[in-house]
Amino acid sequence: MAQESGQQHPLSIYFWIWGLLFVLSFFSYMVDYMNFQGGVRWALILLFMFLKAGLIVSIFMHLAWERKALKVAILLPPLALLVLVLLMTYEADYTFATRIDFFGEGAPATPVHHP
Repeated sequence: MAQESGQQHPLSIYFWIWGLLFVLSFFSYMVDYMNFQGGVRWALILLFMFLKAGLIVSIFMHLAWERKALKVAILLPPLALLVLVLLMTYEADYTFATRIDFFGEGAPATPVHHP
C-alpha cells in the first residue's frame, strides 16, 4: 500500500495568524472606542477589514500555497468589481453636480405635479 504524501504546514503558522487576527480585531474595535470620525474612521475600518480578510484567505484557505493562475482567477474578479464601484462613485458625484447645475440648489428631488 503506497503511502500518500502531501504538503504539511506547521501548526505554528496557524497559531501566529490566529493571534495576529486577534490583534487586528482589537485595533478594529479600538477605532470605535477611540471615537474616530469621518474619513479616518472609515479608512482604518477598511484597512483592518482588508488585512484580516487577506490573512484568512491566504493562510486559512491555503491560497498562499496555490499556483499563480488560481490566485489570479480568484483575486482578479473582486478587484475588477472594486474598480467598477470606484468608477460608479466618481460618476455619481458628476451626475449629482450636473443635476445641481441644471435644476438649481433648492430644487426638489422629485418633480411636483399640480392638478
